[in-house]
Amino acid sequence: MSSIPAEQHNQVFKTTPILISFLIAGFIGLFSETALNMALGDLIQVFSITPSDVQWLTTGYLLTLGILVPVSGLLMQWFTTRQLFIASLIFSIVGTLIAALAPTFGILLASRVVQAIGTALLLPLMFNTILLIFPIHKRGATMGLMGLVIMFAPAIGPTISGIVIENLSWHWIFWICLPFLFFALFFGIAYMQNVSTITKPKIDIFSIIFSTIGFGGIVYGFSSAGENGWGSTIVISTIVIGIIALVLFTLRQLKMEQPMINLSVFKYPMFTLGLLSVFITFMVILSSMILLPLYLQTGLALTAVTAGLVLLPGGILNGFMSPITGRIFDKYGPRGLVTPGFIIMIIMLWLLSNVTTETSIIMVVIMHTFLMIGVSLVMMPAQTNGLNQLPRHLYPDGTAIMNTLQQVSGAIGTAIAITIMSASQSTYLETVSNATDRAALTAGVQDAFIFGLILAIIGFIMSLFIRSARA
Repeated sequence: MSSIPAEQHNQVFKTTPILISFLIAGFIGLFSETALNMALGDLIQVFSITPSDVQWLTTGYLLTLGILVPVSGLLMQWFTTRQLFIASLIFSIVGTLIAALAPTFGILLASRVVQAIGTALLLPLMFNTILLIFPIHKRGATMGLMGLVIMFAPAIGPTISGIVIENLSWHWIFWICLPFLFFALFFGIAYMQNVSTITKPKIDIFSIIFSTIGFGGIVYGFSSAGENGWGSTIVISTIVIGIIALVLFTLRQLKMEQPMINLSVFKYPMFTLGLLSVFITFMVILSSMILLPLYLQTGLALTAVTAGLVLLPGGILNGFMSPITGRIFDKYGPRGLVTPGFIIMIIMLWLLSNVTTETSIIMVVIMHTFLMIGVSLVMMPAQTNGLNQLPRHLYPDGTAIMNTLQQVSGAIGTAIAITIMSASQSTYLETVSNATDRAALTAGVQDAFIFGLILAIIGFIMSLFIRSARA
């Protein structure tokens, strides 16, 4: 158990049960997000839809997160921790139940939106609560446990769903999740405590509208770029409208006495550096998670289950590295973790940019595993150090911004990686005689990993300026 300093009302929190509630709920939410990726091929056949249609199951999820997560900072100041936690679990349960029973693609898509509402409420609430109930010298280890869940759940999702799909129908991906969600709900009802201060700031409708159009437009524009092409009117117009709306949103926040998101968080340099480090790392993770399965299944001609198993060791090790890096962070700070992490990412992304159709599976396992080790050295230490520099009243704003930009970076990273891959693939087919689809896709994947390599180099340069932060 851990007690909170006097300025936090001398309240004693049952930190372990609160943490368990969040970890179970977060694990299932993130597991179901990636588990569905392995079922997309089946869903195309079952519902007689196109690949661009089925992609909306992911795009719709990201879009909902991009719209709702920015509002979470405001919600945390209007509703208690218990109310938001219970609401997030109810949305997740209802969405999962609808998905398990979905008779049509339209209903399945609607269920994904409902699930995303639950996740959009849960993730910022989880980070904000951890900052409030754990003293600064224990946050690294706690964030490490959260990192284990956040990284481990998406890693095992494709593998487990591949096994489920081979033996049962895709509906069972959701049926498996339901008992765990109910357990998290009842456990949370029993043990979750109210930890935040309710201030009920004025709700500014224009801020919500600008935020929704801004983040929603950017996420939608980048997410649909792979399907429609960068020259598409829809892609260009939604991104431009999104940027204009975000500029208007920013100007409005700077003028308001009680802004929806307090942008003064950017006055804290370690928060800004931590945010940018997480932004870059998330782009690398999401782009790799879409490039490697394509390469393994097309370039190396592996089955979906085998491809999932190849990526499993890296995901598992990444998850288990998070608590270790958290404890190192508590003792020594971020500098000795983040810089080496980016160096490892640079080396692995350079090696991945040289894969061929003859690359051995063992070599892919090693490269992916070390890439994930690099990610684990950067992700939670950079995030925790950035949030540590903020004063207590800015925690909701800091967590809302951090989680929002993760969703935006995921959409941007995925879209750019797929675009580079597709363009290089087309060029290869046009310029190389007797080119095969396997060789063309591999050439595209090589160039897309160079994009990740450039991101990691930028991250490395930024990491040289990171210092240990204490609020």
